[in-house]
Amino acid sequence: AESLHSCVGLLGISAGSLLLAVHFYSSPGAAPLIPSTALGVLLLILSALLAYAGIRRSLRNASLLVSLCLTLSAFWCGYGVILVLAGQGALAEPGDSRDALVPGLATLTLALLLVAAVGFLCGEPVLALVAAAVSLASAHEVALHYSSALGPSAVACGHLVVCLVGGYFALGRILYFLSKGKVALPGTDLTEKKPQEQRWGSAGGTNLFAAPGLLLNMLSASVFCCRLLGLTHKLFLGHVPWLWAAGTYQIGICVLSYRAMDVLMATAFGFTSILQFAAGYCLLYPAWQPEEPSFPAPFLVVFSILFAVLALFLCLQSPVDGLYLLVFVTYCIALACSPRGFFAGGPQGVAVAVFVASALVALIHLYNVRARAKIPTGKGAVKALLARSSLLKLWEGPDLHAPYLGYSKYADAEVLAYACSVLASFALTSPGDPQAPLATVVIPWVVVAGGILKLLSGSVAFARGKTLESSAFILYAVMWIIWGLTRYGGLHGAARSFHAAVGIVAFMLFNSFIVFCSLFLNVAWFFYSLTFMLIAVSFLLDAIHALPTGYDIAATLVFGLVSFYCFLAALSSSTFEGCCLPMGGPLVRLSGAGATKCLHLPARKASSVKRIADILRNGGTCGIPTDTVYVLVAACHRPDAVEKAHRSKRQAQDRPMSLWISSLKQLEPAKHLFTPLLWDFMEAAWPSPISLVIPRGEWVDFLGMKDSAKYVGTPQSVAIRIPDCSVTTHLIDLVGPIVVTSANPTGEADTTHHNQVYAKLGDKVDAVLCGGPSPENIASTVVDCTKIDSGSIGFFRVGIIPKSQV
Repeated sequence: AESLHSCVGLLGISAGSLLLAVHFYSSPGAAPLIPSTALGVLLLILSALLAYAGIRRSLRNASLLVSLCLTLSAFWCGYGVILVLAGQGALAEPGDSRDALVPGLATLTLALLLVAAVGFLCGEPVLALVAAAVSLASAHEVALHYSSALGPSAVACGHLVVCLVGGYFALGRILYFLSKGKVALPGTDLTEKKPQEQRWGSAGGTNLFAAPGLLLNMLSASVFCCRLLGLTHKLFLGHVPWLWAAGTYQIGICVLSYRAMDVLMATAFGFTSILQFAAGYCLLYPAWQPEEPSFPAPFLVVFSILFAVLALFLCLQSPVDGLYLLVFVTYCIALACSPRGFFAGGPQGVAVAVFVASALVALIHLYNVRARAKIPTGKGAVKALLARSSLLKLWEGPDLHAPYLGYSKYADAEVLAYACSVLASFALTSPGDPQAPLATVVIPWVVVAGGILKLLSGSVAFARGKTLESSAFILYAVMWIIWGLTRYGGLHGAARSFHAAVGIVAFMLFNSFIVFCSLFLNVAWFFYSLTFMLIAVSFLLDAIHALPTGYDIAATLVFGLVSFYCFLAALSSSTFEGCCLPMGGPLVRLSGAGATKCLHLPARKASSVKRIADILRNGGTCGIPTDTVYVLVAACHRPDAVEKAHRSKRQAQDRPMSLWISSLKQLEPAKHLFTPLLWDFMEAAWPSPISLVIPRGEWVDFLGMKDSAKYVGTPQSVAIRIPDCSVTTHLIDLVGPIVVTSANPTGEADTTHHNQVYAKLGDKVDAVLCGGPSPENIASTVVDCTKIDSGSIGFFRVGIIPKSQV
């Protein structure tokens, strides 16, 4: 179970520190040893490596390594882009490099100091030393920008310490891995530590990625804090990499939070990423226009309302996090009250509060993930208070985020999708200046919120098996991106185009299909898709010069209000048991729809496998996951079930059903009926995705097939296999040998997901064991062993195992 991901992360940190040490040791010379552009590109490459190490971390040393790797990755990403800009002459004025670097370096100093403090307190000395050394080097670099008396050698020494500590840890892990645990340097043996069990990916567990997301909020706020405190002289292009790096990484953390089944924090990080992209846009705009961009005040008021509603629901999960989001409510109100937006002193003052609050809450999250004694966040008090209420009861338990069929690796992202619809629609109510469309800050709200985050929500919905919802979210996201860039990006121009009208009509045709399908879903979705059709109509009328005055505003307001209701309904349904705000039932019901009694049970539960075994013993047929694709199975000792599987599959004569066992011990009583060569080959080949076609004989009777034998194999041979799948072999241990065929009608493609089994055979089988996507998309290899004693084998089908390996 050991992993080298921690080693990869520490080596990546050491490599980046080595580059920076070389850079600062050589900086007093006439020309640096590593040019700024090259150093920036190398840091960008290392930031990608650290992001990978942070996500695919060692499970035994998860928490601090996640925070350390992801935080450093984000900072080095912004640092690298600034170095590239400096190398290309974009920061040409005196003091530009200092003003660009200081906010990020100061935040990195404090962020890693928090990580180091938690590391020392919670028994992670090596990672704490690495974090403290990088923090010290960053502090020295900040001081170097304000006083040359310090000298760059102090910065280089700090990075050299990181190299030594990181190299020591990585060497210890490599030695431990290569010696299989026999050699372990002090402080590098992760098996000695007994951290509390991390319930990552389960409802109610700890979100390991919340702390890095909060540290990124510090990064974006520091840009404006430094300007307010006079540490930097202006807000300009050099600060955009920090803001957009924080926004980009927070979108990634939003996805990871959905993987951690934390819907509310994922939505919060999606919201804050929008603010950071908008701030970067505002600082980038003066690079080609002398004036500052203007803010649509009504939109920011709506954004503050969304933040407030989310904070209210988050207070029920963690009052500390809910109160933290109230700072962003104040931030949005301050932006709405300031015509200059991010350039005004009021929002910059609130940014100081965001910085301080983010640091405090990040410290709480870092400590609570790692320590046994938790810092109280008020969750217990809220649960005790709601326990007295008969009206409101919080959702709890491992099946909180379970989809309709089986299980998903992601929590539901519909809350974020509806919120993005609200943001994008209200952003369109700002008309802006037709001669200078970019002067009004609309593109970040429409493109990032309505487009990018909605694409993310659609992808998550697809992963949860919501085909209609995911299709709608992705379609609407594409529409927001195209229309937002066209109308507010200066691409639309004064003249409207017939081609644009044709494209909008195509979108309307797609949406008409979604409106029709939503009739069979629920009332809320019908109105949600129907009101988006009103927006598409306004786009079409605008393209053909026939837009009535005020129609587009009315359409976007109606769609925004419907989306806001869906946002509230999705929030309440994911928080409370029972439907507080109903979405309504389907407007049209098909006769017989939903009448199937096919069970769908999650494969990760032992109780589900036991229930499938009971169904098979009682003569049922089931679809189950394997080491390749999904299959349809029946118990050998139930001829009626085997006949039912044969009939429901419409089995072709040239595709006979096969026989599966869990161990060769089941064939031990008949071992004398097999030749020694065939028996040895079976022992060498199994368990694996290799089916062996062997001569039919008396050994079949030892498996208790009875009348089932006529449906299995051919009169001359039988295909038999031991699957390399613990769920399948455990099921066979409970039931006995099983008869197997692929879980799809004859002639169709193999099924690689339990949803496909349910769709193709849901009315013909008794249950489906839901294991998510198949580990492979290719079926097993079928080997002809009928002539193996003469020294030759053949292949009926070459599947996942190639001929050379057989």
